[in-house]
Amino acid sequence: MQSRLARIFRPATRRTVMLAIDHGYFQGPATGLERVDLSIVPLLPYADALMTTRGMVRSTIPPASGTPIVLRASGGPSVLRELSNEQIAVGMEDAVRINACAVAVQVFIGGEYETRSVRNMTRLVDAGQRYGIPVLAVTAVGRELTRDARYLRLATRICAELGAHLVKTYYCEPGFDTVAAACPVPLVMAGGRKLPERDALAMAHHAIENGAAGVDMGRNIFQGEAPEAMIRAVGAVVHESMRPEDAFGQYLRQPRVR
Repeated sequence: MQSRLARIFRPATRRTVMLAIDHGYFQGPATGLERVDLSIVPLLPYADALMTTRGMVRSTIPPASGTPIVLRASGGPSVLRELSNEQIAVGMEDAVRINACAVAVQVFIGGEYETRSVRNMTRLVDAGQRYGIPVLAVTAVGRELTRDARYLRLATRICAELGAHLVKTYYCEPGFDTVAAACPVPLVMAGGRKLPERDALAMAHHAIENGAAGVDMGRNIFQGEAPEAMIRAVGAVVHESMRPEDAFGQYLRQPRVR
């Protein structure tokens, strides 16, 4: 378990830059993910971990890439249905076969199927303890819930109390520092919707400064005009504590490669 976590979080900084490309499990081919082999594979050297699905691992991600896999393990409904109605979609033995460093599950605190999603997480935690695979609980706000500090403290703490080894949640202002302080396991910031590059770098910086152990960004990287330059700039913010304006300057100086 600790060995797998040490592959996700760089030992030198104890932080991580995850690249999230698992959107297709409920959204289909999201913008920027139509051709993962062309848009994502070149970014793998700059990611500490790749959050993806087992179908993408087996069909597209090069086995020799060496980038640790955080495997999406819940699913069910598409964007056309009630998103909180998820179930476990991957067995832990298959996660072992894929050599995943962690499995990820959505937890819909306050959602229509809240109890089912919590049960999904606890079942994965039990299986993960047997196999030595950490569980990443992803706090899912759905369409109606507010991403404020009060809600995020509730959701992240429930996940940690029930056994999640790390938690992914959204950034909020004010009060993100209270969310991180109340969560006893590593907290990774979700990138969320696409922002201007300068704003996304500032959000990552503020999250790290206020206690996050890393970021898990997807759309703010692969939907931009220069994904490689952006993921390198995010890495500088997370691992080098670079100020966002300096990281943005670095981003602008990088070659525009897509």
